[in-house]
Amino acid sequence: MGKVIFAAMLVDSLKNIALSLTLVQALVVLGLTYWLFLQPSPPIPTLDYDEWWGPETSRKVDRGVTPFNITFSDDMINDLKYRLKNHVPFSPPLDGVGFEYGFNTNILDEWVDYWAQKYPFKQKERFLNKFPQYKTNIQGLDIHFIRVKPQAKNKEIIPLLLLHGWPGSVREFYESIPFLTAVSDSRDFVLEVIVASLPGYGFSDPAVRPGLGPAQMAVVMRNLMHRLGHEKFYIQGGDWGSQVSHCMTVLFPTEILGSHINFGIVSTLKAMVAQYLISFYPTLFMDKNLVDRLEYNKGIFRELGYFHLQSTKPDTLGVSLNDSPVALLAYILEKSAAATDFDNIKFEDGGTRSWRFTKDQILDNLMIYWASNSITTSMRIYAESCSKAHNKLGMQRIKSIVPTWLVQAKNEIYFQPPLILNMKYKNLVNITILNEGGHFLAWEMPLTFSEDVLMAVDVFRKLKSSVEDEL
Repeated sequence: MGKVIFAAMLVDSLKNIALSLTLVQALVVLGLTYWLFLQPSPPIPTLDYDEWWGPETSRKVDRGVTPFNITFSDDMINDLKYRLKNHVPFSPPLDGVGFEYGFNTNILDEWVDYWAQKYPFKQKERFLNKFPQYKTNIQGLDIHFIRVKPQAKNKEIIPLLLLHGWPGSVREFYESIPFLTAVSDSRDFVLEVIVASLPGYGFSDPAVRPGLGPAQMAVVMRNLMHRLGHEKFYIQGGDWGSQVSHCMTVLFPTEILGSHINFGIVSTLKAMVAQYLISFYPTLFMDKNLVDRLEYNKGIFRELGYFHLQSTKPDTLGVSLNDSPVALLAYILEKSAAATDFDNIKFEDGGTRSWRFTKDQILDNLMIYWASNSITTSMRIYAESCSKAHNKLGMQRIKSIVPTWLVQAKNEIYFQPPLILNMKYKNLVNITILNEGGHFLAWEMPLTFSEDVLMAVDVFRKLKSSVEDEL
């Protein structure tokens, strides 16, 4: 189905262009079309599915799955409160600015005081443990995950792996899990949900040596699902989770039954060229009602400084964020404000007072980073993904043949039209267009997000996949 939609779009676009071109221009267009859309994918790389990422001294395979609870110890809480209450004075912001220069310190005291004085640590500890959590060792790393398996008679239980990104965590999915695992008379299946902390995030161990990028994380996540007894399963990912899930579909196309993504992006030279060319006559290639989202894309370029820093020197940045909860708060909230809606930077409060998130929800996420001391190791994925070794794998240039369902929120940090998305997602089943929401869709709009995921899984199950024929 995806190939048919893509072919129709491409043919219609070429017809419209060809009507006004000379022979030389037409040849140039045909050459560009072949280079951009019709060239075969690079070969799928061969990775070591047992590559060891833990300490060499612990090279012992342990297949056990152990229950786990998040703990906020009294010593940790007291130390955190002391650091929050004894920070150095903040530099005042420039007159009349919002978040254009970063976190506006006029509202920082409000957040710091709430975290130190009003955040209910023990109550939130119980909340974060409301779903069953476990750890198991995969390739030398203890991987943390939530597993919710509902009880349902006369329903097929379908495994779904949920993958978060940065600066998120498993906390992003807490409001969505009840919707995703609900039993409905209108469906003949029910989802078993596994929410995994990526290596180096939260309570999952980080690698002890370089090289654990999105492709290698894809192997770890696949091996986790095998450990749990799922040889075939569905996946959902946003932010880095979408990149890891794409790698999973490339490396294990017969094991991934369908992929739902709320941050579909093709980050290749070809995609950049195509996006540039489309911008001259966008209505030839996309719905005219979505053209303004191309203009919204400009916001990402003024926000990419953090990406360069984290992809080059994450450990230096991590020193300050690990040492100061105030720095961690300001850094992650400022990034979250922009990712929720680029217009938030215009406001003194960064839009935080009108967010769909509560203070407790934001601080829950910060507590996962603080309690696990994982902010430095979480940022290393940027450096690993940009390394020469990872780029050499060519994962972004390899088309996924797994049935894929995308959802594009109105304020997502980057928008690409279907013609470009098909450069990466060859079997694109559907794109859901939302007129609200931003980058943290599962967190901002849990019901909308969950309904879209359930709809996608239902469609995937009914489709006659051609994956086996293409291998």
